[in-house]
Amino acid sequence: MTKRDYYEILGVGKSASDDDIKKAYRKLAMKYHPDKNPGDKKAEESFKEASEAYEVLRDSQKRQRYDAYGHAGVKGQANPFEGMEFDLSDALRTFMSGGFGGFGDIFGTGGGGNRRDRKLRGADLQLKMPLTLEEISTGVVKKIRIKKQVKCTVCTGSGAKAGSSPQTCPDCKGAGEVRSVSHSIFGQFVNITTCSRCHGSGQIIKDLCQTCRGDGRISGEHELEVEIPAGVATGNYLSIQNEGNVGPKGGPAGDVIVIIEEKEHAYFERNGDDIIYELPVSFMQAALGDKVKVPTLEGSAEVDIAAGIQSGKILRMRSKGLPHLRQHHRGDQLLRVRVWTPTKLNKEERQIFEKLRDNENLQPPKSIKSVFEKLKGVFN
Repeated sequence: MTKRDYYEILGVGKSASDDDIKKAYRKLAMKYHPDKNPGDKKAEESFKEASEAYEVLRDSQKRQRYDAYGHAGVKGQANPFEGMEFDLSDALRTFMSGGFGGFGDIFGTGGGGNRRDRKLRGADLQLKMPLTLEEISTGVVKKIRIKKQVKCTVCTGSGAKAGSSPQTCPDCKGAGEVRSVSHSIFGQFVNITTCSRCHGSGQIIKDLCQTCRGDGRISGEHELEVEIPAGVATGNYLSIQNEGNVGPKGGPAGDVIVIIEEKEHAYFERNGDDIIYELPVSFMQAALGDKVKVPTLEGSAEVDIAAGIQSGKILRMRSKGLPHLRQHHRGDQLLRVRVWTPTKLNKEERQIFEKLRDNENLQPPKSIKSVFEKLKGVFN
């Protein structure tokens, strides 16, 4: 698939200043950020595309190569993790390291590491964190155990046998890149590619560590403590920096990305910061009124049922819902009244209902319009 022009993606001209480029990227990033568009793959692709364009154009050297040679001039440079596609994790890291705060600050993340380090970065690890509404209501600290690649203890991550050390790659002279120059009627072209011998690290190992076979990593386990803030929702994520797989041959570690999943609740249905509870009441309670106990996220509470209440009426319990993320505001608990009809009657109960059946005061309105008039206040 042919990549779009970076200037076109950001909606700026080639003479745009660094400030113009930053402003254009910020506008697009805030519009297409995954937190504002949960589950929207098209928005996610636009976010990644804008972040990749910004990653190149904000760097004067990359921008100069791009202006001269197009995408070929920055091949392997837009992505700080050599040899990998520019993915969502990279896009989020670009956003958070650009000083934009916003969504990155929601979970206290930030910083993007040293992007000029030639060593390969380790892969990110993703895991799902199922949470109950009660945990989401208060926030929770979870301990998780993850399997990941850790630094080899024998060679301390170098990949070299004890007593030896990596040597400068003779092909790229330690640059990690190989440049080739070609000439045509249109002028001179410089092609920059990752060195195939050292894979961009700038070093080669002749005597391999026998424990990790030169990779600098071995399999291991690690326990993490993850603090989940109150008010999260399905699709939110936390990025725990430098806790993913370590990179080969002493490369920096990736991140652990914890994706929030909300468990289905036995009683409540979530609607933003509000929670909805279906409240069953009997004919007698609906007609005569009553005081009933209902479950809440914090235990239980008593609610007054007004005499003559109709099925479908919504009762509101202020500030009994979920907190808004990183704010003091809480949603409400909504009680949707459902008048329950008994399915089995004994002889005595049936006789009572038969006596009441023809009572004019107990008959519903004969006009549909009048029924709707009575129910006008249901959602007030």
